[in-house]
Amino acid sequence: MTETSGPRGRISLIKAVGEGRLDVHSPGFVGQMWECLDCRACEAVCPSGVAYSQLIETARAQVERAKSAPDSRAARTPPRWLLHTLFGNLAMLRWCVGALRWLQRFGLMAVAARFGLAGAALARELPQASFAARGQRVTAAPSAGVAFLFAGCIMSAAFGDVHEATIRMLRRAGLSTVVPPAQGCCGAIAVHAGDRQFARRLARRNIVGFEESGADVYVVNAAGCGSMLKEYGRLFEDDERWRERAARFSGQVRDVTEVLDAMELPPPARRITERTTYQEPCHLAHAQRITAAPRRLLARVLSRPLIEMHESAVCCGSAGIYNLTQPQMARRLQRRKAAAIANTGATTVATANPGCALQVAAGLREAGYAGTVRHVVEILDDAYSEPG
Repeated sequence: MTETSGPRGRISLIKAVGEGRLDVHSPGFVGQMWECLDCRACEAVCPSGVAYSQLIETARAQVERAKSAPDSRAARTPPRWLLHTLFGNLAMLRWCVGALRWLQRFGLMAVAARFGLAGAALARELPQASFAARGQRVTAAPSAGVAFLFAGCIMSAAFGDVHEATIRMLRRAGLSTVVPPAQGCCGAIAVHAGDRQFARRLARRNIVGFEESGADVYVVNAAGCGSMLKEYGRLFEDDERWRERAARFSGQVRDVTEVLDAMELPPPARRITERTTYQEPCHLAHAQRITAAPRRLLARVLSRPLIEMHESAVCCGSAGIYNLTQPQMARRLQRRKAAAIANTGATTVATANPGCALQVAAGLREAGYAGTVRHVVEILDDAYSEPG
């Protein structure tokens, strides 16, 4: 690895651009800003507490403003109109996911994956359930509080079963749940792509939706979204009108594993017998520093000890849109992760992020390994569901 391919080298490049010693259009600078996974692993171990992710994301926004990214092979970010169309209008996103499922049903995604079409291998792993936020309310009796379930974009379009399982688990923990329609994408994809203005537009909708809901806590079951939602205060730090509201909002955001781990849960109806390992999403382990809660929750329901995999916290290569913008590097990480899982002998891989679930499932399929990838909450829900 070259010096510029590490955090210290990239920070030096950012400093050089800031001091005018390097052009923001420089292919080397643009390439390095997008070659970074933004997995936050370096932040978790940095003794100086450098906010490296903030530097990278700000640099990407600067590149986008300079309009050099569309001309660079190294920065193959999705067109801005596509981001705005899909993530600004969730009905359109659900329609597109539905179309992908139709192609999947007739085996066309398998053909596309064989020809190396970016994203085709991931699309083959799309679950069949969707979930739309329509003002649903589920009451727990007795109720210890009200949780606002963040429906999100990819989660609502493709992982509806995880949302349903989340609502059931929150009710078992004594929390009522509301799913107001006044919400949408968290903005993480936009920030990763350097479009901070669009991310703020999406964020304002979620802040207002939570304020109007009257809920006590904002519950998220997607690690990448949770990381973004917890950092709205940073996103609006230069906006006097929204800064305090954003910071207050972020203070109420919790990952679903945080919430369930802190609540009194009854004993499960049964124990899960499958050999299980845990894939740590980067934005849960490194950005949110949540590592013990998912493991404690799994320990409650597994009939045998959780099998720890080698390099569990190393990125699987999904990293937001990284597997689409940097497919070769992403595939190297994907194969490394699949090998680590195979070495455990586990038949179930637990995770807590949709991107990780798709990436790992595609990697296991390619490796010919018979393993199932499931969200932690789905495994819990199975254990707490009465037979039949």
